[in-house]
Amino acid sequence: MIKITFPDGSVREYAKGTTAFQIAESISPRLAADSLAAGVNGDTVDMTRPIDHDASIKFYKWDDPEGKHAFWHTSSHLLAEALEALYPDIKFGIGPAIENGFYYDVDTATPITEADLTVIENKMMELARNKEQLVRTEVSKSEALKTFTEKGDPYKVELISDLEDGTISFYTNGSFTDLCRGPHIPNTGFIKALKLTSVAGAYWRGNEKNKMLTRIYGISFPKKSMLDEYLAMLEEAKKRDHRKLGRELELFTFSQRVGQGLPLWLPKGADLRDRLERFLRQIQKEHGYQQVITPHIGNIELYKTSGHYAKYGKDSFQPIRTPIEGEEYLLKPMNCPHHCEIYRSKPRSYKDLPVRLAEFGTVYRYEQSGELHGLTRVRGFTQDDAHMFVRPDQLLEEFEKVIDIVLYIFRTLKFDKYTAQISLRDPNNKEKYIGSDENWEKAENAIIQAAKEKGLNTVVEYGEAAFYGPKLDFMVKDAIGRSWQLGTIQVDYNLPERFDLTYKGNDDKLHRPIMIHRAPFGSMERFVAVLLEHTAGKFPLWLSPEQAVVLPVSEKYNDYAAEVVAYLNKHDVRAVIDDRNEKVGRKIRDNELKRIPFLLVVGEKEAAERTVSVRAQGEGDKGAMTLDDYCRYMQSLVEAETEKHE
Repeated sequence: MIKITFPDGSVREYAKGTTAFQIAESISPRLAADSLAAGVNGDTVDMTRPIDHDASIKFYKWDDPEGKHAFWHTSSHLLAEALEALYPDIKFGIGPAIENGFYYDVDTATPITEADLTVIENKMMELARNKEQLVRTEVSKSEALKTFTEKGDPYKVELISDLEDGTISFYTNGSFTDLCRGPHIPNTGFIKALKLTSVAGAYWRGNEKNKMLTRIYGISFPKKSMLDEYLAMLEEAKKRDHRKLGRELELFTFSQRVGQGLPLWLPKGADLRDRLERFLRQIQKEHGYQQVITPHIGNIELYKTSGHYAKYGKDSFQPIRTPIEGEEYLLKPMNCPHHCEIYRSKPRSYKDLPVRLAEFGTVYRYEQSGELHGLTRVRGFTQDDAHMFVRPDQLLEEFEKVIDIVLYIFRTLKFDKYTAQISLRDPNNKEKYIGSDENWEKAENAIIQAAKEKGLNTVVEYGEAAFYGPKLDFMVKDAIGRSWQLGTIQVDYNLPERFDLTYKGNDDKLHRPIMIHRAPFGSMERFVAVLLEHTAGKFPLWLSPEQAVVLPVSEKYNDYAAEVVAYLNKHDVRAVIDDRNEKVGRKIRDNELKRIPFLLVVGEKEAAERTVSVRAQGEGDKGAMTLDDYCRYMQSLVEAETEKHE
């Protein structure tokens, strides 16, 4: 017999070899029917996997991330089964579940295009209705190599060659067998609705030197109504696409001559970005941060010392070689090594700490061209970076103050739905990280305690830590329910050791400070992209590059309109004039599309009375106001948007 511990702490005994499905069924037939996968001692496994030792157990349904992952993983195998039936010469790369759905990378002599997706979808649904079970078999490395060598699938052979004997498993659904660790849902009958969303190119194993494969993306659901809702959300997402809005609102552009992944900020975008920076600079000033500026490049030895060269070297631009033999510089991949050197620039006492250094610093990573995406994935981006150097007794309080800053920013910008992800190192793969177990334990415990004391809604993710320390990552849901990672706070015992950072304690001995890394926005580029999509381009009034547009009803009133614009700009209202020779109705429609918050119509009556007729974006007419009244009204709206929260 084995003992099974449930989430509520209760314990039951079962015969050795009992499956997770059988355990769920012993509790409730409904639980067994709804469970897609199980958590056994923290590992997600198939419901049909026998359990042969004492274990804790959880059951994952559709609403659980683990349940969705298993569902979409099985859907990728269903896609592969359909493709194999339709394209007999096909060869398979990898087919994982992703954040929203799944994909499979394939190599076929017959090109697969968007026009073919409906036929593939129909074949998938035909196979799904057969309720094919996902059958796992464990195989030796030699057997696995033989299977896929005979099948003529070089990609699977390459993957198997990298695996250790005794760790290899196959999964079979219907006539399709794949190299796979799992887990999977019990059978394909759970899949009631699906949509193949796009076809793209992807280099094998993400290496531009390898062959370009065809990547087919899809998504699936246990109910058709869920698919309908998702497709409606996709349509809304297209309207909110920051690349489209960025063009329409004249915020940023890209140029092949400048280079891929290197955004050019246009005047309105630069104004928006500058306003965000000033907003955060003011918060930082109130919290005792000191602004610094560091170069865009650094000697390669700097990044070798920090560990960034080993970590990011392959994703960085090639080193810059100087006329001096052996001297190399690197476009900086991170700001933190530079800030460590600023800290080292003079002796520090325990009385000086915490030292808080802040910089809007631009960093560079050579992302694969196929992974670049508007402002969310670029090769040059500016982080709202800051590094605090603290004593051990200051760590918790300082960390909690940073949480306060992040939450204030979220409230001001109406990011109301968020989860704090405690990102810890992978306990089974510690060689990915630098530093001692003792320091990692201290850092992880500090983050867990700070999040608890602040009452944050948290999830724990193992393996998501930075290479030098654990993180608190803020996962924000936008207006249409998509999740984005915005803002991060990290505890780091390791860079202070690598850079030999010290301070003199009250015992006259040298001690090592602890470093906190923090970026509430994450990067200016990504934050603006997410904000654009969250607001659909209708920015908060305080942030809008243009807060009001003055619309003269005819050319006779252009002079008065110009006076109004000058007066408003003098009184801190950002206003422009639309003096085109068009009817006022056309001007209203055009400027509403530009998402300018207020439209101010002026004609004979307004010119005579020195007023403006106020029209609010999405709300309609607000009536006539004197210029002074309108300025006071605008000031009150801005103050309400940026009011401090305790």
